[in-house]
Amino acid sequence: MKFVIACGGTGGHLFPGLAVAEELRRANHEVLLLVSQKAIDERALRAFPDMPREALPSVGLSSVFSPTALRFAQRLFASYRQCGSICDRFRPDAVLGMGGFTSVAPLAAARRRGVPAYLHESNAIPGKANRLGARFCREVLLGFEDCGKHFPAGTSRVTGTPIRSELVADVPAKARALRFLGLDPDARTLLVMGGSQGAAGINAAMADAAPHLQGAGIQVIHLSGERDAAKLGEAYRAAGVTAVVLPFCDRMQDVYAAADLAVSRSGAASLTELSSFGLPSILIPYPHAAEDHQTLNARIFEKAGAARLVPENEAAGASLAALLKSLLASGASLESMAAASKSLAPHDAAKRVADVLTHATK
Repeated sequence: MKFVIACGGTGGHLFPGLAVAEELRRANHEVLLLVSQKAIDERALRAFPDMPREALPSVGLSSVFSPTALRFAQRLFASYRQCGSICDRFRPDAVLGMGGFTSVAPLAAARRRGVPAYLHESNAIPGKANRLGARFCREVLLGFEDCGKHFPAGTSRVTGTPIRSELVADVPAKARALRFLGLDPDARTLLVMGGSQGAAGINAAMADAAPHLQGAGIQVIHLSGERDAAKLGEAYRAAGVTAVVLPFCDRMQDVYAAADLAVSRSGAASLTELSSFGLPSILIPYPHAAEDHQTLNARIFEKAGAARLVPENEAAGASLAALLKSLLASGASLESMAAASKSLAPHDAAKRVADVLTHATK
């Protein structure tokens, strides 16, 4: 069978889409990815040189009254025409959109041609793009059960959010991961990551917290993004805190395996990976996320006891450092949160999504 998966724009869309593509290709199906023209897509796909893909010109829309609304409409229409051509040429058996405006045109083009279309919504509440995209779909596949109430009854099912196979298939032992990163196997290790978007607020909070971590026996792995890497490295050095600052990480399994606690945004893909590794976390939702979906995602983990939720405007240096030190000093707290985190991990999500697609009929 042949499938089109639209999954570009952010890591939260791209990596789960890749996970489904891998599952389908293992079963000898043919897959074509539709991605965005953003640099993050190009960089992430370097590790998948044999994965067929085409880039679409779609862009996001903040508001219909935005000065960029006309450009958005033009590029969306261009994407729709391109997707129509792809459907005519590739003749997919089903089309899957992983969310965001990169998915809207492929889903609409599929619907126009009678091709079964499906949308995956990984967050606790759908954004504008997915509310629109859902209108063209046979079914919406959910990462969180809580999201089902936002769609008509009988039009959705819970599959979980897919996770990349290499993350869980090649996990090093904790001590080995720490040695690989040049860190002390006997020290408590904090992982800090901002996600593919919106890392600046977490970076600033950790730079302010660093002086308050001095002498606490905490070492840090910080995924910073390109812009803040040098500044953060200097902040940790000035504070006397051992830290490995990485602008980008191609082997997330190493940093997850090394960590005792994570500070993270609360996009659905990040939360799926944290739970798959049973990592406790301090979640600082991206305050400008559509529909404030990251806060709603984080509340699910907080309610389960897997995380502490800290709004970005409350993530001040001294108070954030105090929370970090308190959690990392308590083995019992970390153990309890880790177990709760692991309980939220989806099982076989990529296979569940792939099974839906392979049972699609025109």
